[in-house]
Amino acid sequence: MRLKTFLLLWIGLGALTAQAQYVGLDATAFSKLKVMLALAKKGDPSVSGVQSAYDSLYHLAGKALEDNPNPIDTLRTEGLLQGDPRKTATWLSIKDMHKMYALAVVYKMEGANKYLDKLKLYLKAWAAHNISRGDPIDETNLDEGIAAFDMVKEKLNEEDQALVDNWLSQVATTEINAVFNSSNRATAHNNWNSHRIKIVGEIGFALKDTVLESYSINALKKQITHNLIQDGTSEDFKERDALHYHIYDLEPLITIARIIQRAKGVNYYTWVSPSGSSIKTSVGWVLPYLRGDSTHAEYVNSMVAFDRQRAQNGEAAFKTGALFNPAGGVSVLLLGACFDPSLLVVARKILGTTDQYPDWEAVVSALVRKP
Repeated sequence: MRLKTFLLLWIGLGALTAQAQYVGLDATAFSKLKVMLALAKKGDPSVSGVQSAYDSLYHLAGKALEDNPNPIDTLRTEGLLQGDPRKTATWLSIKDMHKMYALAVVYKMEGANKYLDKLKLYLKAWAAHNISRGDPIDETNLDEGIAAFDMVKEKLNEEDQALVDNWLSQVATTEINAVFNSSNRATAHNNWNSHRIKIVGEIGFALKDTVLESYSINALKKQITHNLIQDGTSEDFKERDALHYHIYDLEPLITIARIIQRAKGVNYYTWVSPSGSSIKTSVGWVLPYLRGDSTHAEYVNSMVAFDRQRAQNGEAAFKTGALFNPAGGVSVLLLGACFDPSLLVVARKILGTTDQYPDWEAVVSALVRKP
């Protein structure tokens, strides 16, 4: 029996008990994943790569069982050079987000309470210690933790639920009201805003907070209109002269568009703004550079002093004039595959694999893709 037939049978069963989860995977998605893994064990080439992608999460979840949570009171990466102890401490701490996500997925797949119990410890530790300062470049890194919460929130008792709800609500409201979101600042409409929209939207849909949900939808439409340009370029590319920042601008926009489509059935990936711009057009614009048909020397005409400071600090990824590395744009292809599976052709070429699902994010895009 082919994959599609298997999926229809499992979806019918999973939909009976599916929870309204749009940030993390829901019951229907996990039903699909179980079918795909069953086919993978039989050597079905149509699901190649799925088993190894899941195995990576399984091993990480096992490691997380042996570790203790490492929450940090204030996330600090933005504006700091590599080697700054605040940045180093944040990156060490933020590994907890990957662990939480793995624990959630493996718990939903395996059903063993040890994964759930450990995840609760991580969530409570972060909720008790972390406080937002409204910087979306720092807090964009919370998204896997939010997705993990979304997948197990019905398993939390009332006290723990309130603790996590209050933490996430504080993050979202601080993001919206922070000075970084003042209309007279560039950070209210450049890539910072794209990440702000994503994190506020993820929290809104995880908490089922209709005010935050509406904020993210309206803000996304404005961001597509004013940040992305009709020819496919972006405000961030114009300012930084770097495909890195074009990619960094698109990643959160595609992520929140994927969530909104799941929740509301509206496709903001292909939506064309009043200015004629769209996420799809901006992804299409960067494709020649990802395929290797075109090259771009990064940061040569950047108008941001911090880009030069990182280059002077010896950070290779930000060296002025270095050619853009297509590997840096794979994330956009894997996320965008939710809307356009053909993007995986380019992703496979960059990653040097023939696997149908070259990365876990490709699996997720398949699991949540609308028929």
